[in-house]
Order: sequence, then C-alpha cells, then structure tokens
Amino acid sequence: MKPSPDTIAAIATPPGKGGVGVVRVSGSAVPDIMAALVARRLAPRMATLATFRGAQGEPIDQGLVVHFPAPASYTGEHVLELSGHGGPAVLQLLLARCVELGARLAEPGEFTQRAFLNGKLDLAQAEGVADLIAAATATAARAAARSLVGAFSDEINALVEALIELRMFTEATLDFPDEDVDYLVAADARGRLDAIRARLAAALQRARQGMLLRDGLAVALVGEPNVGKSSLMNRLCGSDVAIVTPIPGTTRDAIATAIEIGGIPLTVIDTAGLRPTDDAIELAGIERTWAAVQRADLALVLVDARATGGGLGAATTAILAQLPPALPRIVVHNKIDLCREAIECAPRVGSDEEGAAGDAPKRCARHVWLSARTGAGIDALRGEILAVAGAQGDMEGSFLARERHLVALREADAHLAAAAGQLGQEAPPVELFAEELREAQSALAAITGEFSADDLLGVIFSRFCLGK
Repeated sequence: MKPSPDTIAAIATPPGKGGVGVVRVSGSAVPDIMAALVARRLAPRMATLATFRGAQGEPIDQGLVVHFPAPASYTGEHVLELSGHGGPAVLQLLLARCVELGARLAEPGEFTQRAFLNGKLDLAQAEGVADLIAAATATAARAAARSLVGAFSDEINALVEALIELRMFTEATLDFPDEDVDYLVAADARGRLDAIRARLAAALQRARQGMLLRDGLAVALVGEPNVGKSSLMNRLCGSDVAIVTPIPGTTRDAIATAIEIGGIPLTVIDTAGLRPTDDAIELAGIERTWAAVQRADLALVLVDARATGGGLGAATTAILAQLPPALPRIVVHNKIDLCREAIECAPRVGSDEEGAAGDAPKRCARHVWLSARTGAGIDALRGEILAVAGAQGDMEGSFLARERHLVALREADAHLAAAAGQLGQEAPPVELFAEELREAQSALAAITGEFSADDLLGVIFSRFCLGK
C-alpha cells in the first residue's frame, strides 16, 4: 500500500458546538491552499493569527493557523491546521473552502494511515493513537500513550533482533555444513532460545493485561428476585442507577452502566430476577437476562445469605447450572447485615474447591459474603472481580494491546516452542529449526507492520475517527 497523492482535509474536532474547532489538511497542495486561504507567508511550526477567506476574499472566520512543512509533520507530508471557532456551520464552510482549493474529504484514519505509510509511526504506534482517543480509564490512557511513544514496539523489535541474531548462527550452520565448528553449540543456541521465549512470555502477559484495559469486562448480575441485584449495582456504581424496592420483580429490563475497578473498565448489567412466572412483561425481562448472560464476560450470581445458612438453594443451583460452562462466575452471598449468625456470615471469600458452599455445583465458582446495603465486603468483591479478570499486580506497565497482537504473540510462541523441541533432539533438524525461527520472526514483525497485508491495514484504519 502506498500513500495516496491526493491532498486530504477533515474536521479534526468532535461534532457539535465548541469554543474551538480544527480543520486539518495534508498533502502536496497545502502550500497553494494556504496561500489562497490566508494570503500570507507563514513561519514553519508557528501559530499565526489570520483571517480565513473565501473565494471572493470575504472572511469565513478568524483564528490560528500552523503550517508543518514536509517531512517534519504528523503525516510526513505538508500539513496545515486551522484552529477557528467551533461552530458546525463555520467549520463546514472552512472545510468546503479547502475542498474547493484542491483537497478531498479524508477517510476515517487516513491522516494516521499516511503517517504509517510514510514511516512516521509503525503499526502498533498508529493503533496506539486510536486507543488513546478511545481509552475509557486513566490507566488505559497511560497504557495507550506508552504504545504511542513506542514502548510496545521497542519490546517487539528487541525480540525480533534477538531472533535475527539466533537465525544468523543457524544459517551459518546450514551454509558451512562441512566445518568442524558447530555454530549452534558455540553460540549457545539453546540458552539464547530460552531467553527469547522467556522475554516473549513476559510480553504476552503484559499484552493480555493491556487487552483487558482496552476492552474491559461485561459483568451480569443474576439471581432470584429480591436478592439485592439492584442494590449491589448501585453500591458498585456509587449512585442510584437502579430502582430498589422490597417488592420482588421490580427490575423488568436489563440496565447497564459503566464503572471502573483497578483501572479496568466494566459494564455492569442489572437483570430481571429469575423465577417461574406467567407475567408476560416479567417473562420478556427474563429472556433479556439470559441474553445478557450470553454476552457477559463474568456472572455475579446473587443469593440471600439468610436463605440457606450461607449455602445455596435449589433455585440458585439451577441458575448456576444454566450458565454457559465457560463463563466465570462469582457467587455473592448478600444481606449479611440481616443475618442472625453474624460470625458465620462475616465478610469473607472462598471457592467451591475450599468447600465454601457444599451444595454448589463443581464449576470453580468463587464465593463472596457481603452487604450491598452497608458496603461490608464490597472491597473483597472488587478484588475477586479483578482476580477472575486476570488482573495481576500493577496494571501501569501494560501495553494497550489488541486481539491481533495476542494472536501474533501466541503464534510466535508456538513456533518457538516447536523450535525448542527440534533443538532438543539428538540430531537437530537444522533446516526445520531455521524455518520455525523465521516464522516466529514474521509473526512478531506483523505487530509493528513490517509485514502486513493491505486488507488488514484497511480494516485497522477504517475504525479510526475522522480527522485522525
């Protein structure tokens, strides 16, 4: 894929009214557009107050204009940024004037795509731009910023360099088979490969954490009516987003809200209580409950801690049995503030394996005892949610990774595992060993875009916002 020769323009600020709006232009026609629009010479990379004029010299707006001459610009081309007033009408007039002077409307992500194609950013950095804009938490934003400045790319490039060095010794063994020197043994190929695999495993773990920061989790609250699902949702959110009454079946629809736990964005979904009913509206709500469960990444199954002395009743056991087998679940024993046996119902955590609830199905469910009304045990629940999500230690060092990054890292790990198996043979098949190393390098290089299909690039950049 090569950069388009066209000059492109777009409104780079979000839709709606604002104090300031920005129109961005990139391409070879920028000097001519600048001359016609502001009718004056501009010092490079300096903000200049100017009047933006139409075809007849009439003023369109007044604001700051900055010219970034190629190649010292975001895209590597001539770039013009026009900062005027943020009204939709005036921004559209300014954009139309740029198009009239030879630009065309930019496609989503086309500015960043040009930055990638012109070597200003690698592909992982370019994706970091979109992830920084879309970050839902401060932790995710900081992780995206690290990717943008090249921290993720540096780690991948270091792995590639180590692989290239190991491949060099491997190729020497293939090129000089009659030499007495075993280049693989002399270069400690086994030790080098082990070190590469250990470093790759660490990068994969950080990328998994970053994937969690980027995509977050969908958490469904399920259980019988009146076990405190809405109360728990309000407690987790810190506000009354769901109606709470002592009347069973108050919630008839799925209610979703966004929260943050430990820097991870969560979408918490309060659902209708699950029970046999002939009420058509309640049945519709129950159907939506199960639909929400199918889309969830985690189920919080609530039970009234008073009902079965800290265990599970038949209805909750049936609910657990109906959950998708692979769906993680935490059983939340709520209303411990109403228990007579305060010691037995004190805030604590456990699991099926530990026998926290003898009548629970053996599905590796975790158990938490809490009170949604008083807040006792809520911190324990937050900790269990993070544990189920796979959050480990400090998330600040994570890369904000995407699914394609994880796929590439796993593919590279599989090839290195195969290479280790071949190297462990009494007479290692050097040709196969070399091929596995080459495949591992190709998988890693796809992350930064050294080897990327045009259709993949098209998909990636089409998901960016306009003007970026």
